[in-house]
Amino acid sequence: MKKLKVVFMGTPDFSVPILKELIKNTNVVLVVTSPDAYIGRKRILTECPVKKTALLNNIPVFSPKDIRKDYKEIINIEPDIIITCAYGQIIPKILLDLPPLGCINIHASLLPKYRGGAPIHHAIIKGDKKTGITIMYMDEKMDSGDMIKSQSIKIDDYDNIETLSSKLSILGTKMIIEVLPSIISGTNKKIKQNIKQVTYAPIITREDEKLDFNMLSADVFNKIRALSPAPLAYFKMLNTEFKIVECEVTSAIGTTSTVISVDKTSFTIMCLDKGIKITKIKPKGKNIMSTKDFFNGFNKEELLDKEVL
Repeated sequence: MKKLKVVFMGTPDFSVPILKELIKNTNVVLVVTSPDAYIGRKRILTECPVKKTALLNNIPVFSPKDIRKDYKEIINIEPDIIITCAYGQIIPKILLDLPPLGCINIHASLLPKYRGGAPIHHAIIKGDKKTGITIMYMDEKMDSGDMIKSQSIKIDDYDNIETLSSKLSILGTKMIIEVLPSIISGTNKKIKQNIKQVTYAPIITREDEKLDFNMLSADVFNKIRALSPAPLAYFKMLNTEFKIVECEVTSAIGTTSTVISVDKTSFTIMCLDKGIKITKIKPKGKNIMSTKDFFNGFNKEELLDKEVL
């Protein structure tokens, strides 16, 4: 496989182990990734993880703002195959038709479930007990191409977006190397997706990050872990926004969406059935801190019976 000319498209940390393994096993001739972005409060122009990896391995990088209009550099490479993983843009038909071995996508769900840009988040939010990786051919629609191989893994009760993404990235890395020989030889499977089973996983919005405690505690907890360690789920109290960093579900009785108990190291907000006990938070404009530290210089008893919005 070392002679296989690969164009790899990807952006986040999730894609990095896959790129590294492709570099070891194939001839990655070009990496296509998102343009540098301004990150953090200081708005520092930052390269994405995939670009950093490519440059460290002396691989040319192409970062078009809109790949549907700017793709000539990829055509000039004449790749044998294009492999994508969490790239973030729709690939135009001219590129889908370009490589003789096709365009292959590594998607972090068990298709046809959770087509879209945030399949891992939505699997946790929905309380799924398993998810997985699907290796598939790309077509003009979103995540709708023929499947080559799928493999599932368990979602543990305390997995968050970081831990589950790491597990899936490792799985995807293993799977793409396993299936490439059959793709090259043309002996791989091509499995049609069952249209009746299609669901979608759109990108998480700011509104999705807001918590509603008028729900079962399991549903609230699932959203919290799906958004941890970033961007974090939030609520409003005392005219301030708070993001939850660490918490647990605890037996409780009281009025929903209300702080029902306070101790030295935590406070608990009531859901429909149980409470969410919060032990680490991030008040708006401040750093992450333990609830115990937050209580320093603050009369914590003021929180009792306070409504949470």
